[in-house]
Formats: sequence, structure tokens, C-alpha cells
Amino acid sequence: MSDTSRARPSRSQRIAESLRHPPPGAKAVAIATVSTITVLAVAAFAVVNSPGWERVQTTFFNFEVFGERFPQVLHAFRINIQLVLPAQGLILFGGLILAVLRSLPGPVFFPIRAAAVVYIDIVRGLPSILVVYVIGFGIPALGLPGFEPDPFRWAVVSLTLVWSAYVAEVYRAGIDSVHPSQNAAARSLGLSAFQSLRYVVLPQAVRRVIPPLLNDSIGLLKDTALVAFLGTVEAFRRAQVIQAAEFNFTPYLITAVLFLLVTIPMSRFVDWLVARDRRRQLAGAQ
Repeated sequence: MSDTSRARPSRSQRIAESLRHPPPGAKAVAIATVSTITVLAVAAFAVVNSPGWERVQTTFFNFEVFGERFPQVLHAFRINIQLVLPAQGLILFGGLILAVLRSLPGPVFFPIRAAAVVYIDIVRGLPSILVVYVIGFGIPALGLPGFEPDPFRWAVVSLTLVWSAYVAEVYRAGIDSVHPSQNAAARSLGLSAFQSLRYVVLPQAVRRVIPPLLNDSIGLLKDTALVAFLGTVEAFRRAQVIQAAEFNFTPYLITAVLFLLVTIPMSRFVDWLVARDRRRQLAGAQ
């Protein structure tokens, strides 16, 4: 046998060696997996063996009711999506306008900046449900032409007013993150203040705040459940109606599952975007 054949281990030897000396991260993954399974098993054992588990299972985790009522709640969940789609576009546009107004330089624009700050502070300081009540019931009660009661329309307006204030602060953080030298360089090339903001500052700012904006989109989707108080029969309201008729809380579980099926992939997508941006920054720094 040659020296080369003796120096090169066989496939079985390589597998045995990898089992005896696993990669550095493999041990940590194995420990994390075992500990997670152990904690979940202990928690499940404690819940299932609790004295009131049968009653809780029948009332909250009744899979027969889950299967029967899932189509109804799913059909109502379309209303949540229909609320998000127009509201999201209005929020992104309104929040950007508020952020730009708050960032206007010079004493002549002080009243505009002050109005934007007051609006953002008031709306962010109020519980969202109060804004929904005031907009959804107060404005139609004025009896003005064109402001008739319409649960869907006022739900979109309420969500837009609330989340525009939060999104405006996200945009403003992005604008402030752009180095002042970028604006100075644009002005030195002959661009006006508005052109510098539009063509230099805002493109960089918006790109940097895409992950936070997606996080706000998740919050917006969850807040669509608040408009049930206006009479909009979305998923949460449909679950309430079924629960009141059957005295079973399983429809709320259906609602939770539907929201999670949408929000968890969105959260993972946000994490992927953040990791990608971090890799790009590290690659650019090298």
C-alpha cells in the first residue's frame, strides 16, 4: 500500500471522525434542540395533566368546532386584508409627508413643523381604540354631506391616521441617519433644497427604514381587529359572533392562527432583510 492511500482516510473513517469531533456549532445546536424539546415537553405535560384541562380543551381547543367554523372566520379574514391594502398605501404616503414637513428647515416653516409635531405627539399618545371610536362614530354623527356612516371607510381612515404618526417617525429616523455631507454635496452641485431632499436624502432614507416599515405593517394588520367595534365584520368580530352563539372560544383560536400565518412569515422576511443589509454593510466596509 502506498503512502498516499494510507494518508487518505476512507469515507467511513471520515464519518466516524466527524461524529467523534463534531463542528464547533453542532454541539450548541444539539444542546439548544434538546433543551427546547425538554421545556416544551414539561410544559405540555403540566398543562395536559392540570385539573381543568378537559374543560379548557373543550372550550378553547375544540378541534371539531375549529374545523366547522374555520371557513367562516377565514372568509371574514378577507376583510382584514382588504382593510390593510388601502390603509397601507395611505399610511406610507401620509407618514412620508409628515416626516418631510417635520424636517423642513428655516424659521419660516416653524408653524408647519409645529403642527406636524403636535399631530404626531397627540396621535401616538392616544390608545388606538380611542381614535377608532372618535373617527368611526364622531365624524358620521356630525351629519355632514359625504360623511355618512360607513364602517369600512371609517376603519381605513382611523387606521391611516393612527399609523401615519408612527410611520412618520420611522421616516424621520431614516432622514436623520443620512449624513449631512450628502445634502451639502448635493447643494454644492447646484441642487435646490427640495431637489436634494427628493433625489439624494429620501432615496437613502427610505431604503434604510424598509425593515422598520415592514414591522409597522405587521402592527397595522393586528390593529385591524380594533375596527370590529365600528361594526365591520372581520375575523375577530366573526369569532365574537360565533362565540356568543355557541359559548365556545375556539373561534378566537382560529383568528389567532390566521393572523400568525401572515405575521410570522412577514417577521422572518424582516429578519432576512436586516441580515442582508448587515452583510452588505460589512462587505462594503472591507
